[in-house]
Amino acid sequence: MTFLENYFSDDKWRTYYLAHLILLVTFVVQRDVVMQKTRIMSKIKLADKFNPKCPIRNILSRISDKWSILVLYTLQENEVIRFKELQRCIPDISQKMLTVTLRTLEKDGLVNRKVYAEIPPKVEYTLTDRAKSLLPHINTLIAWANENLEAIMNDRKKASKQC
Repeated sequence: MTFLENYFSDDKWRTYYLAHLILLVTFVVQRDVVMQKTRIMSKIKLADKFNPKCPIRNILSRISDKWSILVLYTLQENEVIRFKELQRCIPDISQKMLTVTLRTLEKDGLVNRKVYAEIPPKVEYTLTDRAKSLLPHINTLIAWANENLEAIMNDRKKASKQC
């Protein structure tokens, strides 16, 4: 069993990391997260300035960041989920990044946030109908990545050997 086969042996983790792969294909990976965010936001502002009514750029810039698709995918598997449960389902994400991602998705009408007046505060998240209509497309993209992962990894190996 190769390293990749062992690494992706669990289907749930494989799906999460395939979703990551999709995102990495979408954006150029930068070493410094702060610089990456700054550059991406600058590009988005520049793109919006030149073509402010372009729906593809506008929407993709919001959902194809590092965490949005993973959050949507996780919410798909759980009808209602609390913040800490969601954070446990996506182990790499920090509390701050999860909060920022959820708020962005909420602003775009993809996530519902329900706060209960309790101590400690109880907050639950669910998908909106808009997000549910987006999920078949995300699932198709994940399926494509799943089918092509091995070939992509082989091509990467070939390309790195040529350098």
